[in-house]
Amino acid sequence: MFSFLRRKPLERPGFLLYGTAVAAARRPALFAELGIPDTTRGRFEAICLFVSLVIRRCATEADPRGGALAQAVFDAMFADMDHTLREMGVGDLSVGKKNRELWEAFHGRARAYGAALDAGDAAALAAALDRNLWPEGAPEGAAARLAGIAIAEAAALSGHPFAALLAGEAQFGAAVA
Repeated sequence: MFSFLRRKPLERPGFLLYGTAVAAARRPALFAELGIPDTTRGRFEAICLFVSLVIRRCATEADPRGGALAQAVFDAMFADMDHTLREMGVGDLSVGKKNRELWEAFHGRARAYGAALDAGDAAALAAALDRNLWPEGAPEGAAARLAGIAIAEAAALSGHPFAALLAGEAQFGAAVA
């Protein structure tokens, strides 16, 4: 009767991993040293990058729970986006449409970043980051540096034990304090 009150088994670790990715995306050095715009859009773009790295790591796990954990992280992100849109004053009738726009933006970015990482193509990753994070153009060398950070973070996550991810634990900071 009250089954709707039960949480999904990976909901908590999904939220914890999402929170860790958001904290990594909000590191002041990314904004101060790389010139990522400290705006709503700039913060969203940085979050997209780090969340996509976590989802990519979970989704490529051999354990059959990997895909479900990736979905839990995605669900956590868009539950937060829904909440954030409402806090920003977006009307109830518009929240669904705005959230879908954000989902589509995230999906496109995650695919581009993942394809570049899978191919080991740092230049393609830098180009995708430049296009998304700096609409007016990245400061000299910033996109390449952020691509290097993303590659280092992806490598660190690939070596992170899946059992820790299932517990909602991940670490970032391979290349930036």
